Amino acid sequence: MHFTSAFLALTAAVLPFVSAAPAITTAARAKRADSDLLVFKFADLLEQLESAFYEQALGKFKDADFVAAGFTNPTIPIEQFLAIQKDEATHSVVLQAALKSFGAQPITNCKFKFDSALTDVATMAATARVVENVGVTAYLGGATLLTDPVLLTAAGSILTVEARHSTILNVLSSTGTAVPSPFDFAFTPSEVLALAGGFIDGPCETGIPANVALAVTNTGGIGPGTKLTFDSTAFAGKDTSTFFCQMLVGGLGTALPFPFNECVVPSDLNGPVAIFITSDGQPLVNNVRDRDTVKQVAGPALAFIDTAPQSIGSLARTNLNAPVVSTTTITPEQASTILSSASSTASAPAPTSTGGAAALSATANQTTGPSKDAAINVLGWSNTA
Repeated sequence: MHFTSAFLALTAAVLPFVSAAPAITTAARAKRADSDLLVFKFADLLEQLESAFYEQALGKFKDADFVAAGFTNPTIPIEQFLAIQKDEATHSVVLQAALKSFGAQPITNCKFKFDSALTDVATMAATARVVENVGVTAYLGGATLLTDPVLLTAAGSILTVEARHSTILNVLSSTGTAVPSPFDFAFTPSEVLALAGGFIDGPCETGIPANVALAVTNTGGIGPGTKLTFDSTAFAGKDTSTFFCQMLVGGLGTALPFPFNECVVPSDLNGPVAIFITSDGQPLVNNVRDRDTVKQVAGPALAFIDTAPQSIGSLARTNLNAPVVSTTTITPEQASTILSSASSTASAPAPTSTGGAAALSATANQTTGPSKDAAINVLGWSNTA
């Protein structure tokens, strides 16, 4: 690998021991490093996953596959996927160097399997949007756990790049908005694993309990007015009619709660949406410090509700499959009633988190993979076995 000056500068930024700090004792350094080790190990694991995803995709698909998926020139997406893969690989190298400087060993024995996401270019490109948004939410959430300002700045320098990747992939989708919202949302590590766990093949000890995975099972295109349906191992033997579906979007202080059997996509959403299933309808708080983890039954699943496509996308790709109405759609009158009910539920005061991520099940089995529809709007990551 060619080590550019920018790469060496970033490496120096994430290695806090390269500069002397006499006022900090060895014990204090060790304590500070211990509090950051898990964050860096987890971040590196995600970078390995992302790099492996693009590497396997680029190794499988040829120019004709990209043309069949609607790309006007296969060079356009291939260039972008190559650039993103190199970024992710570089991030991993730097994070592992930082961990070793702490006297810690990165997690390097995990394997990844993407069979369900690499059936065709359309599915791969749709899954790539999820991969990059997971990266954004993971770094944003991890920022609250870092204690060293130098490491926080270094992680932030990766976060901004992940966000740029996300923008490129929104454009390449042909149906998305390049920058769909002024704000993003954050996930805890346990929430991230509910999404990424399905692509981890075999044992992979992270030291973090995973939320139970959630699959969105609608088979058609999804948009405003669509009633969402779900599957999860968390539902076994449970009365799901008592559960709630909650939609978390950037910029809102709390999630939008709906009864489980009346989870209707509102008309004013655009871009990524995190969907949780909870044991009650009190809205989840839109910050990882205060979000109630105990009542999370399953999820999140990550959704893309593309209601404002931009013409820039058509320059790179033709939309071969225009969005269609979901197989389960309700009338405007029904939607109005449900949204009115959800609004009254959302007016309840936000909960104070009591923690409890360790009480969540580490099971992340999910049997429904990403749709093969090139116009896919909602994705729930799945076990790829």
